[in-house]
Amino acid sequence: MKTLNLLLITMTTISGNLYGQEPLYDESKVPSYHLPALLESENGKAVKNVKQWENKRRPEILALFSEQVHGKTPAGKIPVIFQLQSMEERALDGTATRKQVRIFFGRDSSRHMDLLLYLPSNAKKPAPVFLGLNFTGNQTIHTDPGILISTRQTNNGNNPGYKDGYATEESRGLRVRRWPVEEILSRGYGVATIYYGDIQPDRPDSFREGVHSLFFKPGQEKPGPGEWGAVGAWAWGLSRALDYLVQDPGVNPDQVAVLGHSRLGKASLWAGAQDPRFAIVISNDSGEGGAAITRRKYGETIKDINTRFPHWFSDNYKQYNNKENELPVDYHQLIALIAPRPVYVASASDDQWADPKGEYLSLVHAGPVYELYGLEPLKAPEPPGLEKPVSTESMGYHLRKGKHDILLYDWSNYMDFADKVFGK
Repeated sequence: MKTLNLLLITMTTISGNLYGQEPLYDESKVPSYHLPALLESENGKAVKNVKQWENKRRPEILALFSEQVHGKTPAGKIPVIFQLQSMEERALDGTATRKQVRIFFGRDSSRHMDLLLYLPSNAKKPAPVFLGLNFTGNQTIHTDPGILISTRQTNNGNNPGYKDGYATEESRGLRVRRWPVEEILSRGYGVATIYYGDIQPDRPDSFREGVHSLFFKPGQEKPGPGEWGAVGAWAWGLSRALDYLVQDPGVNPDQVAVLGHSRLGKASLWAGAQDPRFAIVISNDSGEGGAAITRRKYGETIKDINTRFPHWFSDNYKQYNNKENELPVDYHQLIALIAPRPVYVASASDDQWADPKGEYLSLVHAGPVYELYGLEPLKAPEPPGLEKPVSTESMGYHLRKGKHDILLYDWSNYMDFADKVFGK
């Protein structure tokens, strides 16, 4: 039985010194760096308008992220089948409709993910929805006894609420602090989530167990050097969840925001970059390989992330260990791929490992693409103060007080931003 201790992973990720190299947390020692050109095509020609961006430069950048960072998402299509598992129209004391939908990948019944969806009961029209993956099972986001308990093995070992990595009844509501369901519903939004391990287990030796295997050649055991890693699979799963949401009559198909925390923030950004159906893209504490400028080498580095989590990205990404300046892209370009759709990035003051300033700077450096669309980006060269959120109609950012987490303060700002974007 193969399990990992999630607590150990979290501790080593935040400390940053598991392999003897102390992380850089001194802003005065950040090396000088030159970002890859955003509005200059590979043939050296300037990109001056939306047509040139969409037809030339954007495909170039998207291809580089596919080839050198995340790995290529398989182009092959497989059947996606939706099966309603349960529906309760008076859930949560009558405030919500709760749906639980099993999404099958192909004809193999073992390849599926379970989507939990809450919609506000008092909605007079299809509701906007926040979609995000969770780390510990759908039943952990709320104490609602009607939520089906995940039967997947997790990375939680024998942590409270789990036995040998499998969830028990005691796991209900263990992550309510990260999913303020009642507050979301009271603001007129729905919320949808899936346990990320349903899509791809978070272990280096798990590729035969998740969706990767649906696309393997006969005898293949792991992705090739330029093929997708786990983050790519999680992003793919978010798009498959969107396939369901856009046809649910209770959901506004044009108002689905994708969000994620930490590694799942990396997945939300990559999903948003590839799938233009997401109306808003939100990254919470996504750090290296997510929103942060990697050339700053502040906090977590490419080598750190590839050493600890070799399955997250493509093997091609490993050639840039300690060679950030040779990477042909940086993460302001990932943000730019989302344009003209709105994007929100958030950081936490005690989460220096994720490089809060570098996360903010990616927004600023992506701004010129938003300006091509006539949209106002964030331009201030320094991030705002603690818990002083800033936003335009196209970009938002805040720095929350505290640790690496996603809390009600974060959600409140995301909903404020969505109110602005959706005209609520």
